[in-house]
Amino acid sequence: MTLHRSGALALLLAALAGCAEPPVAAPPPSVAASAPSASRHMVAAAHPLAVEAGLAMLRRGGSAVDAAIATQMVLGVVEPHASGLGGGGFLMLLDPATARVVAWDGRETAPAGATPELFLQANGEPLPFRDAVASGLSVGVPGVLRMLETVHRERGRLPWADLFQPAIQLARGGFEVAPRLATRLEAFRSLGDEPGARALYWRPDGTPKRASDRVVNVELADLMQRIAREGSSAFYEGAVAAEMVARVRGHRRPGTLSLDDLRAYRPIRREALCGPYRAWTICGMPPPSSGGIAVAQMLAILEPHDLGQLAPSSAAAAHLIAEAGRLAFADRDRYVADPAHVDVPTAGLLARDYLARRAALVRTDRSMGKAEPGQPSRSSAFASDETRTGDGTSHITVVDGRGEAVSFTTTIEAPFGSQIQVRGMLLNNELTDFSLRPEIARRPVANQADAGKRPRSSMSPTIVLDRDRRFHAALGSAGSARIIGDTLHTLVGILDWNLSMQAAIDRPRVINMNGVTELEEASGAEPLAATLRAMGHEAAVRRHEGGLSGIQRRAGAWDGGADRRRDGVARGE
Repeated sequence: MTLHRSGALALLLAALAGCAEPPVAAPPPSVAASAPSASRHMVAAAHPLAVEAGLAMLRRGGSAVDAAIATQMVLGVVEPHASGLGGGGFLMLLDPATARVVAWDGRETAPAGATPELFLQANGEPLPFRDAVASGLSVGVPGVLRMLETVHRERGRLPWADLFQPAIQLARGGFEVAPRLATRLEAFRSLGDEPGARALYWRPDGTPKRASDRVVNVELADLMQRIAREGSSAFYEGAVAAEMVARVRGHRRPGTLSLDDLRAYRPIRREALCGPYRAWTICGMPPPSSGGIAVAQMLAILEPHDLGQLAPSSAAAAHLIAEAGRLAFADRDRYVADPAHVDVPTAGLLARDYLARRAALVRTDRSMGKAEPGQPSRSSAFASDETRTGDGTSHITVVDGRGEAVSFTTTIEAPFGSQIQVRGMLLNNELTDFSLRPEIARRPVANQADAGKRPRSSMSPTIVLDRDRRFHAALGSAGSARIIGDTLHTLVGILDWNLSMQAAIDRPRVINMNGVTELEEASGAEPLAATLRAMGHEAAVRRHEGGLSGIQRRAGAWDGGADRRRDGVARGE
């Protein structure tokens, strides 16, 4: 998508001009945005208008956190299928002064009324997945706004209210539907059953809006203006909170969300999971995300193999990546859940001797087939849960002029979340990230629903440090459970094959979630699939939707990339 001086960009620039402090002098956005690398600062995300909002905050001397918040708010306007105020997220932050990486958990929580039987029908069987998604049952307590407000208090440099102005102006003045939003609207026509969403995203002839059609969302602009002025309490308490509760409880498949649930929500500051990979330190998100553990496991399983000597598009490389994925997902499905409710054996899963035993299961000439979970220091009574969910997620990567870096994955879960709209925003369906079955083969599932519990996630915001603990890269992805494989694939690209960030993101993907080895539709995929099948893989060539963004330090400059499978861009100055 091209940004023009008219339309949405003009409104965005007007919003920036109206901020409390004027922007510092900077090249025109159309010129600065064309640079493939940058020496000062950079933003990478899933939509060019969101990237421009983040860059505007950096030009004013804002922090990476300021830029990430402004970027998120615009994404919630122009990419409503993926993220927004009604969702949650995980944020990784590098403080360059201390070389410390901090993990912030803004994951949604189950209401106090939730039970392990949340999605079970009277006959003991789960609701059909689509019915579970589009319901009040699926709505978790949104966490992203309170998390961002908390992080801003610690790391923000610009006023909280200023960070909302670009999004407010775009929502009030209108924006053009991007290709990705248009395809999502066409694919999820059931969103039209929600009157508020239909008024925003449908044409007068009864069809979903198409690329380049305009959307004006005054209700969301008003809500953001109130939050900008009053803080997150305007969302978690009072009339807005009451309306959320009423919509969730009044749904034909009602949930139990309450005012007390909203008022009580708190983000959690967690210790990042940091471990070695060759010359680097890789830092990822701890549970309730499974991403940090799984990516670390896959890298450790790959480390004995000299990937740098293998061609990136070779069957040998694809085989090793797929086998590592099998082993990591076998453990993920058995052990990972909210650590406040389940004793997750994180240390055991990442112990070097345990990972060496797992790596020894990989043969270079033959697939192991479906992997079994390991025994990380002790046995488990849990059953494996292979829940795989939707792709309504987005990722933001920012590096500022002081070296502060943010890797932030944000989501409402399925495209358009629960399809319940309140004041122009869509509420999440995050509770379908729990296992719909609390027991499998008479054994409890670690990731079963429960009151106050945070559902397991695959989000994998990642920060890479060099041998001197200086910033080397930050990245992450959308894509549901495929986030883990996509993040791993890109890390291998920049670390083992020395690719630029964009080239690593563009590379055709290979993913295995302990089942089919998925090869992205691309030139050469079919012969590769045939070779892998001969090695014992069940291989399939499939379309891949991606969702990555990342920034690395390369040749003394910021080198960024974003997924062109969507509407992503990386821009800096």
